[in-house]
Formats: sequence, structure tokens, C-alpha cells
Amino acid sequence: MEEEIKAEFNKMNFALDDEEEILKKCLAFCINYNLKPSDIVSSWEVYYLNRQLNESVVQNAEMDGFLLHLQNEQKDAIIKEEPGLHIYSSKDVDMILNADDGDAKEEVPGTPTRYSQDPYSEPFDSTPQTNGRMFSSGKPSKLITPFGQRTQKFVVKFSINNMPSVVNGEKELDPENHEDDVIRKVQPGRKCSLTVHGSKPETGCRFMYDRIEDRFNALESRIQKHAVSFASSKLYEEPVDPTVSSQKSIFTVGMICCDGEGRLNEKSTLLQSSVEHSGGQRVRLELQNLNQFSIFPGQVVGIEGHNPGGHCLIASKLVDFIPLPETADVDLHPTKKQALDKEIQSNGLSGPQAELSVIIASGPFTPTDNLFFEPLVELLAYAKRKQPQLLILLGPFVDSEHPEIEKGNTDRSFDEIFHIEILTRLQDYAEYMGSHARVILVPSIRDANHDFVFPQPAFDIQLPDLKHQITSLTNPGILEANKMFLNILAEKKSHEIQQVEHQVIAWVDYFYPLYPPAEAVPLDFSLASEALEISLIPDILVVPSDMKYFVKVLPLGGRGEGEEQVKCICINPGRLSKGEGGGTFVELNYYGTPDTSNASIIGI
Repeated sequence: MEEEIKAEFNKMNFALDDEEEILKKCLAFCINYNLKPSDIVSSWEVYYLNRQLNESVVQNAEMDGFLLHLQNEQKDAIIKEEPGLHIYSSKDVDMILNADDGDAKEEVPGTPTRYSQDPYSEPFDSTPQTNGRMFSSGKPSKLITPFGQRTQKFVVKFSINNMPSVVNGEKELDPENHEDDVIRKVQPGRKCSLTVHGSKPETGCRFMYDRIEDRFNALESRIQKHAVSFASSKLYEEPVDPTVSSQKSIFTVGMICCDGEGRLNEKSTLLQSSVEHSGGQRVRLELQNLNQFSIFPGQVVGIEGHNPGGHCLIASKLVDFIPLPETADVDLHPTKKQALDKEIQSNGLSGPQAELSVIIASGPFTPTDNLFFEPLVELLAYAKRKQPQLLILLGPFVDSEHPEIEKGNTDRSFDEIFHIEILTRLQDYAEYMGSHARVILVPSIRDANHDFVFPQPAFDIQLPDLKHQITSLTNPGILEANKMFLNILAEKKSHEIQQVEHQVIAWVDYFYPLYPPAEAVPLDFSLASEALEISLIPDILVVPSDMKYFVKVLPLGGRGEGEEQVKCICINPGRLSKGEGGGTFVELNYYGTPDTSNASIIGI
């Protein structure tokens, strides 16, 4: 049979590096998996193409990886035949036999010197040194990806610590007690109330049908809404037409525009007022008299100034916020209130909860050199150890910009990758954690297996047994957990002009106020009016992007001048995977207010 295997390899123009050893292993593979020599060579061709190996030589060093490829083929074949079947890994078996929670299995030896130099590094390595689809049995493997070769794992890169246990910005950690690193461990079985506010657009909605009329109406309604808000606040005069010549100071409301297709700058800024006040005409806006400002195309602002010649509005003051109610003042629909109270009672919660523990991560969830999803495996192992009340994962999950996806170097459909690599792992996580664990999935326009439209409907996830634990949110979406509001936006673009002296975010009432939208964002105005309006100030704002990660407590200029600023934690978790290596995610403990909360950016 070895001769037959060798003949099949030669027939497909493959040479054997260590012929005797390779043929012995291939013979064992054929016996163990009931394969023919032609089947072994066909599987090797798939493995050879997926790994993008340069030489047509079968290397003995690749046999371990090839074995895992064969195991995954067998597993996928079984799953296709019996889709409801759960396959336990070697880690599950070891945990059951040893009555262990799995933490000890994840530990690997480390030198005291390296740990003493980096007290925040985790003492365990949960990365399977294989293709990531199956947990490692602990045996050494010659197939180690660049992600698996990294030395520093779970390192705190940045943190804000506002609890009494923090001294001089550093956590008081016992280097021998790893249960208290980063943020204290949440007690098992602790539930959080969860309510999704708004479900627009709906799954299966029609898109790419927006008209010019839809765009006009959406922009006009935003300008009019701001004008009414400014007037009703009694802090400013009634808005007037900014295009009319006037020697005295006036107050007007309009949208920031650019006079060309290039980038916005101080010399190209225009102000477009509403149809009611100016017939929708634009006027040049002069900003040189302002000490500080932060504007971008599509932003609706209030302007105090004068227009001496009717051609240029010289601004003396720019107001980039409108008064908004606090979250406590939000008047929910009676049905929503009743549903929320019922859920709180069913979860055993009495009254508003002051605490929320959450882990937030944004895709991609696999490095660019493979589709093994090793970062996701490590994140879930970390979450099992920390046991957060809420795990929020933002797309892309099946990244359309991944090299393997772009080139089509995969024998599985995008939906198969999503269900096998993402949902199956999340099911295992939810079952391991118990009924108190909650997982939120938010899609991205980069998800190859989902609708390419913004705003974006939620994933259509059919998990009857875990529908209360694994939930999909629209992009963008509003979530209420333990009486705290989280606004989540999976697409974020930087402002065009930023000349700010103080770290103050200009609060707007729109999830995506940039207009015209970025070229890569398929903004559909026929869906925007229902899905992009914001009716409340969040406690936590999540805005992942390719820019550098950050966690900041920011005042929101939305309560009127002279009043105490409303504060919000703004989070960019970064990307869980960057290139061939690991990225970052956020671990947050929220204690009622942003000023009494802990958050850490953790490098994976």
C-alpha cells in the first residue's frame, strides 16, 4: 500500500522529502480513517493549496498539520450528515475525567524572571498549536503559526482604574493570585438584565432602493430637528436665513458641507441651511475667529455670527451639540417597561443593578495567514476564566478583506465558515458558562456572509436552545444591560477637521452623521431614518476602528451651557487580530458611573 501511495504522489507530480517516514505516516492515516491512497493524495492537494506551499515537495514537517486537516475533514463530514451533533474535544474529555474547570490545563511553564518583569502577562497559553479548529491535547506540534509563536500574551496595554483598590493608577495585584489580575473575577451564576432597543432594519429587508428624495428628506429632517431643539431650549434665538446680508449678529442652524470633492478644510467649508429658512441654499462659512472647533461634512451645528455682504457668514461661535435628556429620563414605551420588569424578575434581579462586567472584542478574529481563528479561541478561553456577564463581539467575523477569502482559497462557503468557526465555538462557550452568560454579536459591512448595507440588519441566528444567551444586534444598535445603555457602532470614520484644545466629544443625535458617506460605506437613506437616530445619551459608547485602541471617559456637550456635563465611557477595542499576529480587546467593569469604573485594553 505504501507503494500505491508513493505512485499516487508521483502521479500528481509531488516529491517526497523523507520518503520512508512520510509513507509510514500516510499508511497510518489510510488505516485510521479508512482512506484509499488516491484519497490521501487528494486531501494533500487541498492542504497544499490552502497553506500556499511554494514547492511541490511533501515535507515531513507538514505531516502534523496534514493530520489535523484530515481530522477536520472527517469532523466536517460528520457535522454535515448530523447537523445537530456536538463533537467533544480532547479538552472536554480531560475536563470531565479530571473534574477540572480547565484552568490548570491551560497553564504552561514559564520562567520566574519573565513573569516578574511583566506581572500582567497571563501564565497560561490557551492557543492550540494546530489549526485552531480543535483544542490542543498538550502534545508538542511542529505546525506553529506566527500567532502561536508570539511571546507576550494577555498584556494590559492601557487601563483606567477608578475604584478604591487602585493607587497611583496601578492595580494592587498579588503576583501569586492570578484570579485577581486585570479586573476582579465575577461570581459564577450572576445574570444581567438585557434589553435590545430598536430592531431596525429587520432581517431580510429590501435595500439599494433609496431615491434622491429619500436622501433629501433625511438631510432636511435632521436640520429641522436641530433647529427646533435649539429654539425650544431657550438658550438661543430663533434660527434665521444665513444667506441674507446682515450687519448685526444672527443665529442660524445648518449642515457643514465641502465646496468640492476633496477633503474639508478651513477654506472650503460651507453651511447649508434648511429649505424653510433659506430654500436649502449654501453660504461660505468663515471660522478664523473661533478659538477651537471640531467639524466634519454632514455635521449639523448652530452658528452665531454675521454676514456683512451676503456671501460669507463669519462665525463668532459654533455650537456642536443640542440638549438631550439623560438616560434616566427616557420615557420607554409601556410594553417595553413591562417586558424589562418581567425579565428582571425572572433573572432574580431586584431593582437597578449598579455593576456590569463585559468583554468587548472586534474582528477580524483570525490572522491574515490562515482561517484557523486562533485569536477567537484564546479570547473565549480567557472569557471562560474571567466569566463576564456580557461578551460583545463585533464583526467582521468572516472578513471579506481576508486574503484567503479574497482569493477564494477555501473549500467552504462563507455561511459554513461562520457557523462552524464562530457559532459552534460560541455554543460551546455558552454551554460551558451556564445560563447566566450572555453573548452579543454585531455584524459589520465587511462580513462576507451578510448583507452589504448600512444600517445593517442583525444576523439571522437560529439557535433555539441558546436564543436567550446568544443574541444578534443590528449595526448600529442600542443595548440596555443592568439599566445601563450601550450604543454600538461597528463602522467609524474620523472627522475631517479637528482643532480642539479640550477633550470634549460633540454629541450628535445620529449614529452616522458624516455626509457624503465614506466610499466604503453603503449608506441606504431609505433605512436610515428608522435605524440611525439616537434618542438617548449612552453610558457606554463602543466605536471600533482601525485607529489605535482607546478607553476614555468623555463629557458630552449635550446639557446646555453652564450645567454639569453628562459623561460617557467611549471605547475603541481595536482589532482582535492584526496581520499575522494578535491585536487587542477590552475588559470593563462598570460600577454605576463612568467615574467609578475600571477598564483595560488587553493585548492578545
